[in-house]
Amino acid sequence: MKHFTPTKILSLMMLITAVLLMSNCKSTKEVADAPKGNSDETLIEVYCTGPEYESNDGFIRASFFGESGDMALSKKVAKSNTLEELSSKIEVSVKAVIDNYNSSREKDLNESVEKKYEELIRQVVKQKITGYKTVCEKVTKTKEGKYRTYLAYELPVDNVLDPVYTKISKDDELKVDYDYQKFKKTFEEEMRKTENK
Repeated sequence: MKHFTPTKILSLMMLITAVLLMSNCKSTKEVADAPKGNSDETLIEVYCTGPEYESNDGFIRASFFGESGDMALSKKVAKSNTLEELSSKIEVSVKAVIDNYNSSREKDLNESVEKKYEELIRQVVKQKITGYKTVCEKVTKTKEGKYRTYLAYELPVDNVLDPVYTKISKDDELKVDYDYQKFKKTFEEEMRKTENK
């Protein structure tokens, strides 16, 4: 059985998301001019996606859509899907960061400390996402008469790192070996790697 790293899992999730978005975008804006030499192709714009909606070292960003015959319900579905995508990015990123942070430490961590870090990951990921804001919202209507809402949210990286710091600072065993600036730098590097794949 193959071992999947958090980075590979995130890449696979992003690929699946892209395929779903592309296959379900009948209501997106079609551009009249087809690429030269390919008259059977139509360029499609997928709302709330692109470089300005990717995570960076300051923000974790996620986008998704929801569809329904009722506009309000399409917005609720879009919100749920986008928050789920945001949570998934946080989970994968925090796990990768803690793994990379631990492996970069000058000394090997004992089993007790490793287990505490793993528990910390679970607690941070399970916490309610707060402080996110909407950076894009578009509503379209399909030919079938359904509403499709596209959303993109962003969450400051500090909203994720601060609870990690708070939990570690309350644990005598963890705080001895904890370097906040190094951890933050590792987190920012992981976010850049994730979005550049």
